[in-house]
Amino acid sequence: QVQFVESGGGLVQDGGSLRLSCAASGFTFAIRAMMWYRQAPGKERELVATIIPVGEITNYADSVKGRFTISTDNANNTMYLQMNSLKPEDTAVYYCNAKNRGGTLLGSWGQGTQVTVSS
Repeated sequence: QVQFVESGGGLVQDGGSLRLSCAASGFTFAIRAMMWYRQAPGKERELVATIIPVGEITNYADSVKGRFTISTDNANNTMYLQMNSLKPEDTAVYYCNAKNRGGTLLGSWGQGTQVTVSS
């Protein structure tokens, strides 16, 4: 099991920037990929970005491509999401998680961090 603590959310104006952090602890040696998800009110949780730390392979949802950047600090078991050019539709609670080699989620869903973009 891996535990995650998300931070860095807040209230920002349309076009602003935020940097989210995700600190992982526990069985981090089992991590094969790390992901950011978000869930807006009344909507299902959606995958925003994925990174495979070995090789720094990244993938993004079309809605955030070119605006968000996912990265990791492997030495400190921390993942980041740099969010630029934020839009009101980016408003959501952002969560992080990870998968093992078999594709199984390694952590339970935490509190997340709220991102609110005002127009």
